[in-house]
Amino acid sequence: MRKQLHFAIFIVLILIYSCNRSKQTKSNIDLEFTQDTLNVGYTYWWPESGPFIGQCGDELSLVFSGTITDILESTDEAGPLYNSQKGFIQIDRVFKIKDLGTKSYTNQQFFVSDCFDGLQLKKNDHVLVFCYDYENDFSIPGVQSILKIESLDDPLITSIKKYINADQNPSKIKKDMKLWEKHGLGEALERIIQCYENTN
Repeated sequence: MRKQLHFAIFIVLILIYSCNRSKQTKSNIDLEFTQDTLNVGYTYWWPESGPFIGQCGDELSLVFSGTITDILESTDEAGPLYNSQKGFIQIDRVFKIKDLGTKSYTNQQFFVSDCFDGLQLKKNDHVLVFCYDYENDFSIPGVQSILKIESLDDPLITSIKKYINADQNPSKIKKDMKLWEKHGLGEALERIIQCYENTN
């Protein structure tokens, strides 16, 4: 009888662990990084940037945290369109990957884009990065799509993981409004919360 009770408790514990684990896996992505670089284009003409763009919140395509390893000087390579400034990030953790077919993310450990002009970032800064997709490839609209964080365990990471785990239901992070307001993203979050609540 005691053996049966122990076995039953063991099964219950396994089920609880499995359920908890399945709830956590959406934004907890285990990767074996390759020593390659993901080059992401700058959609400088987009009117919005950051994690909450679009009326109701466009789907994020790639979200990760990392550390800036280098930022080059600004140049006029892009001509009159925008000031081009390349920055390099070593990716620490990835929280969201959207399948883009042949252009999908393939575990590259390094990220480069020329969208760093005016971001007031420097080498060794920790950052949280939000990419979208444009014409079946990753893109970044710059400005608020690369946020400086205090550490790789910053509260912004906890909040964005909740948002991703909830299939980008912004109501799940309504209590984090003040956190996002500090980064100038409070109005954007409020907009997509209103849209979500009006349509669901």
